[in-house]
Amino acid sequence: MSRHDPIATEPTSVPAGAEGLDARLVVDRGAFRLDVTLGAAPGDVVALLGPNGAGKTTALRALAGLTPLTDGHLRLDGAVLERTPPEERPVGVVFQDYLLFPHLTALDNVAFGPRCRGASKAEARAEAAVWLERMGLADHAGAKPRRLSGGQAQRVALARALATRPRLLLLDEPLAALDARTRLEVRAQLRRHLAEFEAVAVLVTHDPLDAMVLADRLVVVEHGRVVQQGTPADIARRPRTDYIAQLVGLNLYRGRAEGHTVRLDAGPSITTTEDLAGPVFVAFPPGAVTLYGDRPSGSSARNVWRCEVAGLETHGDQIRADLTGELRLTADLTTVAAAELGLHPGAPVWATVKAAQTHAYPA
Repeated sequence: MSRHDPIATEPTSVPAGAEGLDARLVVDRGAFRLDVTLGAAPGDVVALLGPNGAGKTTALRALAGLTPLTDGHLRLDGAVLERTPPEERPVGVVFQDYLLFPHLTALDNVAFGPRCRGASKAEARAEAAVWLERMGLADHAGAKPRRLSGGQAQRVALARALATRPRLLLLDEPLAALDARTRLEVRAQLRRHLAEFEAVAVLVTHDPLDAMVLADRLVVVEHGRVVQQGTPADIARRPRTDYIAQLVGLNLYRGRAEGHTVRLDAGPSITTTEDLAGPVFVAFPPGAVTLYGDRPSGSSARNVWRCEVAGLETHGDQIRADLTGELRLTADLTTVAAAELGLHPGAPVWATVKAAQTHAYPA
């Protein structure tokens, strides 16, 4: 897999005529408008991440030619594809529910693509056998879809897409149909296959773990627009919207920095270690928050706020508390600590965060 330098909000572009993907996808659907710019070089794996209704699947369908563009452009390896029919595009698609032909064996499902591209039956089946071997499915070549597990069906669908040797591979929620245990195994296998793929791959997901594990670069889409893009590490460290902050599990605030003090747009000030000036974001994890029943007197934390418990829920092996008051935030604590504090909705608490555990960065 190739790696990229962090990109905050500016879209990546590929020069006209160059290899790879260069697209601006504009689709008007009544009150909804998609306007997303995507660029990727061969070997790149790009994940479109966003909430339901953000436009991720519309973007994927536009790349496949299943949804026509209202405006914009679509170039792949320098070839203009806007008006090219879907079946003539060098594009492979793995749909969320795989769409395997129920009456065909795994071998013939995979051979279907090469057959459509003009290969003889013998050539297509020979090619399909190679791909099933790569996927570890040689022993299931004669099985029909109903006899395959979810993970096996996913790999057959991926083999069918790759057998056409596409220059663009599209994956629509490729792991959504799998149970949690199978998902873990198939995610690792899919990562290996994508790492070996020499063209551009674009996957759509709403699962941050899938995106972080499988992709070189994340493109976060909200309301039909790109709101942030960059490496998984950059996105996780420097979220720029509430949706992304919730996704990666951070408290996020916007304000104006004056040295080590950030005056929030809505709320109190936060002391940080960074010395900045102007509009900034401030983020810190729920685990950085310490709760007290009374105002702490001996704490070294510079940030102290009076809050009230709005809700409690189990979060892994901890308790996550949603707090309101001087500052709205979330805090993680052990079940023992929650019991000792007597936490319940409506309970008053004091929340503290050390400046060293905050992270401020330009907005």
